[in-house]
Amino acid sequence: MTSAGAARARATATTAVGNLPSLIGALVVGLLLFYFVGFDEGATSLFGNTMVVHEFVHDARHFLGFPCH
Repeated sequence: MTSAGAARARATATTAVGNLPSLIGALVVGLLLFYFVGFDEGATSLFGNTMVVHEFVHDARHFLGFPCH
């Protein structure tokens, strides 16, 4: 194996602490998505009493098994 091939084959190890900002960001985005698809409806809506978000994600709610009507 040539030195260039050996350099490409070397793996880099990362730690959970090094990836913590990415993990927290993914968790926040996932929880927001879960809220908007599953619970943003009527009285619990963050956007007043409109059903805009509910109608936007309506088919995803049914696909994921969330009841909405």
